Amino acid sequence: MQNKSKKYCNSLTGYSRFKTRVVSIGNIPLGGDNPIRIQSMTTTDTMKTIATVEQTIRMVNAGCEYVRITAPSIKDANNLAEIKNELHKRGYDVPLIADIHFTPNAAEAAARIVEKVRVNPGNYVDKKKFQQLEYTDLEYNAEIERIRDRFTPLVKICKEYGTAMRIGTNHGSLSDRIMSRYGDTPLGMVESALEFVRICEDENYQDIVLSMKASNPKVMVEAYRLLVNKMIEHGMNYPLHLGVTEAGGGEDGRIKSAVGIGTLLEDGLGDTIRVSLTEEPENESPVAILLADRYKNRADHKAIVPVDDIPYDPFNYKKCESFEVQGIGGDNLPVVVADFSTQKLTSKKDLAKVGYVYSEQLDKWNVKDAACDTLFLGSNVLSFDVPTNLKVVYDFNTWQNLPDKNSSYPYYSLKDFNNEDKSTSLNFVEINIDDLISLAQASKAEFENVVFVISTNNAHGMAEQRRLFVELMKMQFQNPVIIKRSYSDISAEQFQLYASTDLGALLIDGFGDGVWCESGPGIDHESINSTLFGILQATRTRISRTEYIACPSCGRTLFNLVEVTDKIRKRTEHLKGVKIGIMGCIVNGPGEMADADYGYVGSGIGKITLYRGKEIVKRNLASDNAVDELIELIKEDGRWFEPSHV
Repeated sequence: MQNKSKKYCNSLTGYSRFKTRVVSIGNIPLGGDNPIRIQSMTTTDTMKTIATVEQTIRMVNAGCEYVRITAPSIKDANNLAEIKNELHKRGYDVPLIADIHFTPNAAEAAARIVEKVRVNPGNYVDKKKFQQLEYTDLEYNAEIERIRDRFTPLVKICKEYGTAMRIGTNHGSLSDRIMSRYGDTPLGMVESALEFVRICEDENYQDIVLSMKASNPKVMVEAYRLLVNKMIEHGMNYPLHLGVTEAGGGEDGRIKSAVGIGTLLEDGLGDTIRVSLTEEPENESPVAILLADRYKNRADHKAIVPVDDIPYDPFNYKKCESFEVQGIGGDNLPVVVADFSTQKLTSKKDLAKVGYVYSEQLDKWNVKDAACDTLFLGSNVLSFDVPTNLKVVYDFNTWQNLPDKNSSYPYYSLKDFNNEDKSTSLNFVEINIDDLISLAQASKAEFENVVFVISTNNAHGMAEQRRLFVELMKMQFQNPVIIKRSYSDISAEQFQLYASTDLGALLIDGFGDGVWCESGPGIDHESINSTLFGILQATRTRISRTEYIACPSCGRTLFNLVEVTDKIRKRTEHLKGVKIGIMGCIVNGPGEMADADYGYVGSGIGKITLYRGKEIVKRNLASDNAVDELIELIKEDGRWFEPSHV
């Protein structure tokens, strides 16, 4: 039986949806046994009725089942009726959700019109000035009563009109009051939402959906797990809206979203999902659908022995301890393996696909930040020298016949590792769940120079590999472990999302000292390598690129987010490890940027305010000069260097 203090899902090994209550949202019910619902958000000005309607139709045609629209003022909220009427005229009955932040009167107006309202507890009534304030119990409780007075009218309207509500906490917009007691933590996020839930329950209103969004997938996952744990403890079962907020766009946005959303879906959590991309909103639903569809038949997977006791904390990240073998494991960053076992390397130029660019003129290698650490060649023997820091690995029978074994390393199955011919410094041994009995009977001394590579063929592979990690912990094996996954007959986009889910989920739990993927011929080595480094970046386990915490835009946005994000990216993408928040308005400003180093935030038409962390450093800059000013700020802090053109 799973330890109650750590319980957050039905099972760690058998796929099963966490059963929630059903919440009716228009004619599309959410939760219970209903499918995972897909939603997105418009980016148009809410007062521009036709533009909003036409964008909504494009979103619905792309697979969106609920459409969220911002209502920053009571005027915007009232115009939702015009949008709804125009949609009905065109034959669309999609449920609409009003997005509310600072305006209770707009929420109350919208709740009479649309099928659902979203409120953010940190913005709805509470103060948020990013100051470290002390609250006595009396002051703290007085603030909760003030919230009750302001929030209860909305609850009563929702109850009267049959309107659902999402109580959506965001990591970066916790109030000063919550921050004073819980800090900027997943627990603070959970408690912020539960305060509002208790007020709803006191009014006998339970048409509630909950979310715990963060731009950091690790924080987001911990917060949702902790929320479910608290719901189980208090007998609650509200549906969950999943999303990684400000994920950005392109490859990074998709990987980040899949790491966060996919990790939770693997454990049966989540009733509706929104993939937040800094792109046109109709691009979001197809990604969300690919994530959700993966679980339609997951319950039919091969059975996995249950985990009775979790030997790690699912609510607080801690790297699983391992010792070091030749730079792998211990305190080293996780390694990336490039698999060339099915495609022979014919020249040094082939290694450019995995981060090693060779100059014939200089007879020199240029190693990129996202360069793999290990080459697995199977039986394909190299005909040229590689950089000394790049480990070359062969199948053990190929390695045994090499004239010089000292410049490469062997790869074994556990059964073949009995062979006497081994490397004295580093051996790779592949194991799977069926090897547990043999491992339990073996002496640990046999494996002192071994890096384990764990593999799986189970349809519920992440859970099987997680159980293998748990058993290794219980048997007190502390060898470094590389997580290996194999994919076939899937598209490049599916590969990106599936690998991000499968590997990211384990990394978020502190497992793994390296990552390795092999796939069919339709996915090239460059894409695989980029995806693996993207997964490590998203899980914050190895930083190799600039991170952009970019909101997906909405009707509040004060500039073209896609264009500006692209402009900033082109000027700064070489700044490894720098996190830049790009926010369309102050609602998604300093708070939503959470742990960004720098913030670029719309503060008015044609005006930008720059932040260092959560501190304003330059106000109301002309947008034409704001990117240059951002770069000057980075230079002032000594974090700028000129990009290499090699």
